[in-house]
Amino acid sequence: MEHSTDIAISPLRQKLRDVVERPLVRMWIMALVILNAALLGLSTSPWVMERVGGLIWLLDRLILAIFVLEILAKLVAYGRSFFRDGWNVFDFFVVGLGLLPQANGLSALRALRVIRALRILSAVPQMRNVVQALFDALPGMGAVVIMLSIVFYVFAVMATIMFGAAFPDWFGTVGESLYSLFQIMTLESWSMGIVRPVMEVFPFAWAFFVPFIVMTAFSVLNLFIGLLVNTMQSAVESEAEQEFEQLRDLVRSETDQVDAHVMELQKEIAELRGDIRALMDRS
Repeated sequence: MEHSTDIAISPLRQKLRDVVERPLVRMWIMALVILNAALLGLSTSPWVMERVGGLIWLLDRLILAIFVLEILAKLVAYGRSFFRDGWNVFDFFVVGLGLLPQANGLSALRALRVIRALRILSAVPQMRNVVQALFDALPGMGAVVIMLSIVFYVFAVMATIMFGAAFPDWFGTVGESLYSLFQIMTLESWSMGIVRPVMEVFPFAWAFFVPFIVMTAFSVLNLFIGLLVNTMQSAVESEAEQEFEQLRDLVRSETDQVDAHVMELQKEIAELRGDIRALMDRS
């Protein structure tokens, strides 16, 4: 997301913008993000902390100070438009958590800042297509999730009515039935763990579980894959079309420049002919 341009930008703000937006500065900040995440991981090891805990704490404080300076520089450089960028809001929130007093589990929240490293994906066209496809597929995935929820609810109510009395631990309530059906959908110990014990009491229970597995584990998975493939193909086609439009505009501009040069040459040739005729008439 690009920052909005102010009507009047002071020299200081413009200089700060130039500094924070430099590729070298961004690269160093990204390296510090990765280093900070690694330090947070090392800080969970008692063996490491016993030996270099002081160094890790010092580096963590130093990196946090650099992050704070970066946020302050962006706040001064962009003003209110700073909060129009979702990544800036995320960084502001994560750095703010890092300034809170150290507490159990609280300092680890700073590791969320490493998510910013995902911006590296935008530099690789193939990865950018995949990420764009994921975002474009979200509306379709939402419809699939709603459909799956309805199927789960219907089967959970049926399972509670049919098997709840005999197997209260698995199907005693709708909530327990939903959890058991979710385990069955993942195909994790579904046969020997749940279905076969149920079939020992209800021999025809397979007629309930097999259609459920087919409708959820196989059909829904294929729907998700199909959505991702379609959206990825659309993203690739859209990017190819944009590149073609840019190439066509470039060729058109080059052609216009050539035409302009040709017109100038024709005009100069016409003027030279006129000068030659004037000289010939004088002679």
